[in-house]
Amino acid sequence: MQRLIPMSNRLVVALVVALVVAVVAAGVALATPGTGVTNTPIAAGGLGPVDLNIKTGDWKIDLRTKGDSDVSVVESRLTPGGSFGWHSHPGPSFSVVKAGTLSFYRADDPTCTPVIYRAGDVLIDPGHTVHIGRNEGSVDLVLVITRIVPHGAATRIDEPNPGNCPF
Repeated sequence: MQRLIPMSNRLVVALVVALVVAVVAAGVALATPGTGVTNTPIAAGGLGPVDLNIKTGDWKIDLRTKGDSDVSVVESRLTPGGSFGWHSHPGPSFSVVKAGTLSFYRADDPTCTPVIYRAGDVLIDPGHTVHIGRNEGSVDLVLVITRIVPHGAATRIDEPNPGNCPF
């Protein structure tokens, strides 16, 4: 015997399905993917918990992690006029500018004023900071990036445009 679903229940199911589709589509539409980006993986590996404390003269470093981490090194190339899109990372990134100029904007800066990094400069992103990197110069921007993230986590999280910048 075939059981019929009452009309009111079918309407509710249809509305729920439509809402889920709309939310998924909006999430995709809100993401701001990069343009003009080429990423070349250099190396990746796993790292167990770290408790490192080194002092040499006036120089000191402390590095502690709890749980396993993934470490990756990538070379990112960005063509003139290109953008990495608005995004964040779940852990720290150390970016060395190998060539070109990086214009780095943060979502929490209401003035949308970039910090400029040139060849030889290093940008340290502590993680969980929504930002966008742009190549506003006339030559390719080349970054060598080392990231440390929780084991199994994505190295990049696409974020919606925060609306503080005109791009």
